Amino acid sequence: MKDKTITVIGLGYIGLPTASILASKGYSVSGYDTNKDIVKEINNGKSHIYEPDLDKYLADAIKSKKMKAYSKLQPSDIYIICVPTPFYENSYPPKPNIEYVISAANEISKVIKSGDLVILESTSPVGTTQKLSETLKNNGTDISSIYISYCPERVLPGNIINEFIKNDRLVGGINKTSSKVTRDFYRDFVDGEIFITDDKTAEMCKLTENSFRDLNIAFANELSIICDQNGINVDELISFSNKHPRVNILQPGPGVGGHCIAVDPWFIVDLDEENSKLIKLSRERNVYKTQWTIKKISNEIKKFIKNHKRPPLISFLGISFKPNIDDLRESPALEIAYHFHKSNNVVVCEPNIDTHESLNLVSIDKVKESDLVVGLVKHDQFLDINFQENLKKINFIDFCGIQENLDRL
Repeated sequence: MKDKTITVIGLGYIGLPTASILASKGYSVSGYDTNKDIVKEINNGKSHIYEPDLDKYLADAIKSKKMKAYSKLQPSDIYIICVPTPFYENSYPPKPNIEYVISAANEISKVIKSGDLVILESTSPVGTTQKLSETLKNNGTDISSIYISYCPERVLPGNIINEFIKNDRLVGGINKTSSKVTRDFYRDFVDGEIFITDDKTAEMCKLTENSFRDLNIAFANELSIICDQNGINVDELISFSNKHPRVNILQPGPGVGGHCIAVDPWFIVDLDEENSKLIKLSRERNVYKTQWTIKKISNEIKKFIKNHKRPPLISFLGISFKPNIDDLRESPALEIAYHFHKSNNVVVCEPNIDTHESLNLVSIDKVKESDLVVGLVKHDQFLDINFQENLKKINFIDFCGIQENLDRL
């Protein structure tokens, strides 16, 4: 299939690694994005996102001329859609917005030809692949002469390059032929197994995987609140509980972030709210954990002011949505930092980004100058033994398990 040309639509956290890796595998790849600044930056061999090893893959792809980015969709043999699927504003429960997917379909319909393959990788509500197909058909495309499938990405930010190739994939075509053609394409560069199903099952599978994880995190977060109310060390409790051979409780945190776990459960709720009560409740408990965390920090600030007759200098450790990445999407840590930064003396230590438009970023060695340190993200840098020794001398509130390492010193 190396003679097939590929267009990747949407050059964000999934699209750009996808395009770069496919180019490294010998494909001729066109990247399409409506943001002209991103297009320019990519064509200069520079990534606008941080992902380990992505810079090298991208630079090599551009240098070899196997990849080029455009602000106009290029005709190809294979189209991979990696666009955002956000929520409509002010909707509750949050309602999925697939306008970017439909817009991509409209653009594809202008250039698609018989025998082409269209793959949707964006996390999508059930039925989106059918709507994609209907849009192409309504625009005059003979969908009986092309192949259309849904193939959800299953990569972990911070390890995308490796997981893109190694992980198993699920392919759901609008018909069996589409599934088989898509499977043959992925077999050319994926080491993991490739499983075939229909498009609706593949869409639901992606949502199910992340809803399952959200539910498990909700249990840990609720447990942490109960322990706090009753004077129990939640980290110690979980450590002991996990010694049971069939128990694996996750690490509590200040909430849940990212564009998958914090989003996908709402897609299932939107599909069938009446029968997704546990999924909805888990999502709401994780949202509540962020508000609970804000209240706990506010109480500590009040205590400090009462005892010292002045407001504290506060350092927040981490604002990304998970450890060791720069991705701030749906980050509860970022929401918490935003809540306090205007009305308090606040600095943020986030080792994975250099600047932020609103927050005052400081290096890790400046944290020790603070009156109050709040652990929000368990970055590796915060587990360094020298930094941990400094934390022992500071008023430190932990919401992500940094204290677990600190207690062992």
